[in-house]
Amino acid sequence: MKEIHTFPPRYGPEWGSGGVFGLKYYKDTLYFTLAFEAEAHFVQDDEHKIYRFEQVGYLPTSGGDTYNAVDVVDDSIFFGGWVHAPAIYAGRVGRGGLIHFYNKYSHVHEYVISEERVKLLWKESIRHESEWAGEISNIIYDPVNDRLLLSRSDGHKNLGVYALPRRGGAAEKISENPSLKGALLGDYACFDVIKDWRRGVEAVQCHDLISGKWELFDIDYSKMSVDGSPAFFTMSGPAISAYGRYMHFVRGGVLVGNPLNYEGLSFLRLFDFGLSGYGPLRTSAVPFAGGILVAFNAFTHGVQYPRNNDEMEAAKAMNTIVGPSVLLYITPPIARIVGAFGARITSIESAGGKVFLGTSTTANYGALDAGPVDAGWKEVVGLDLAGALNSAPPVVFRVDGSRILDMAWGGIPLYGYRNPRIIVSTSRENELILREYDFSLSPSKAEEERIKLTKGRNIIELGAYKGILSFQLIEEDPSLVAKIVLE
Repeated sequence: MKEIHTFPPRYGPEWGSGGVFGLKYYKDTLYFTLAFEAEAHFVQDDEHKIYRFEQVGYLPTSGGDTYNAVDVVDDSIFFGGWVHAPAIYAGRVGRGGLIHFYNKYSHVHEYVISEERVKLLWKESIRHESEWAGEISNIIYDPVNDRLLLSRSDGHKNLGVYALPRRGGAAEKISENPSLKGALLGDYACFDVIKDWRRGVEAVQCHDLISGKWELFDIDYSKMSVDGSPAFFTMSGPAISAYGRYMHFVRGGVLVGNPLNYEGLSFLRLFDFGLSGYGPLRTSAVPFAGGILVAFNAFTHGVQYPRNNDEMEAAKAMNTIVGPSVLLYITPPIARIVGAFGARITSIESAGGKVFLGTSTTANYGALDAGPVDAGWKEVVGLDLAGALNSAPPVVFRVDGSRILDMAWGGIPLYGYRNPRIIVSTSRENELILREYDFSLSPSKAEEERIKLTKGRNIIELGAYKGILSFQLIEEDPSLVAKIVLE
């Protein structure tokens, strides 16, 4: 198997760049979908097969998957998402462009490994110019009922959690609550609840696979937060279960615990940079050597040509590059940075001691920032991570006071760094609250320390801290500039 595949910008009408999604190595076959080019790739030894979603509709297609909707059962790889078949690029609108959605379908496919054959199991479209049916953003195999559970939140109609027979047929809605991601937790399947993507994860819903009943658990970030401060714009990232707990990563951190028992859920702040798009978005979390690997991305969403004040503010938040994308390895009570990369890691898979990363250099844009070409360079890279687990890469994060205001921010894992420090430049005296906590499965409140800031440049050595560190200003200071330097 080749350990690197490179894909330059090619025809794929959509918004900005997609990426490499759904990476799955199973029974000597490496699967991934290249979006927005709408190509499903199957690599086995020296064979490399490409499926263009022609069973959904006519070529040229675009899209494919942008959330990592994939699972494996027996001799099959099940993959889902959305696809334009055919794609309709409607031309320029200002400096951007317009996509029509008449031919946008949500889909689920099966790749039968022994037969080397792709089968379309299900597709759906609402045939509208500017709206679409809920995309398939997550697939969970239900081993109790031998069916596929589908998350649907990104769209305008037909949202919720659906069940699809493994051999195909009609998709049945089993929850009205829109969901983007979820994971098995024992003999339950737990999912987020997304009613507004900007607000993010507002609740967790769990489905008893035996009785068929649902339970809903509302989330109050202020009460659940280990550092005692709320979180904002908690857009949904990947979910995974390990150690008997459910972990749901969101912009700003992670929800961890068991909502079904006495523990409930806690919120641990991770890589939260205030009014910023930095987060574990459109990526995956996977098991690796008994721990969990997850990416926090620097540039997942963006606005290329803002047309009004709201879009200008969104552009300032999402287009600002706070720091590199990082790969986080979690082995409670420790979380540590084991890799620093470019714009975003769109998919992760481990196989044979290696970790495969799908990457893209460009964000997924929105609004009218459409074009006929996928703007990003994309790669599938195989890395030997064993050595990286014993060292921490140098990383710098830069944060402006106008982006953090009076919010808590940070959540920086310091384990493995010998000389971490924060450099704060401020126009007046202030005070910085430091809160330290671990990635504990039974979290306790953070330990707190306050440090006086003088006008000008302040260098605060952080070498005495070995856990996760978040920060908060006593008084809001838009002129402040902070650099977190990890060496």
